Amino acid sequence: MPQEIYNIEHTGFVDGQLISEVSVNAAHSIFEGHFPGSPVTPGVIQMQMVRDILAQHRGRPLRLKMLRTCKFLKILDPAANPLVTINIKYKAEELVEVSATGQWGSTVFFKIQATYIYE
Repeated sequence: MPQEIYNIEHTGFVDGQLISEVSVNAAHSIFEGHFPGSPVTPGVIQMQMVRDILAQHRGRPLRLKMLRTCKFLKILDPAANPLVTINIKYKAEELVEVSATGQWGSTVFFKIQATYIYE
């Protein structure tokens, strides 16, 4: 079985937000090439965390329809920051409108505003 690049450790709903703690596997082989000696969690993986958390919470697979904004503010080094807190605000009808951040403590790694659709 291949190693997962990340695992959703737990998720809760607090003050209208979906909050998840995600562990990033610094030993995953992707970091051997991205980048040797200075691992960086790829932006697409950070975006996938948001989708997977939301899909798990909603109990249905989701697909990205539109990405309004996506800002990567700090490098997410899995060795230095093996845990990331993902905060997601969303409205769900036919479309799932999302505003999300990934951070640890006061360090914000990314911010995303996106629209997902159910598969």
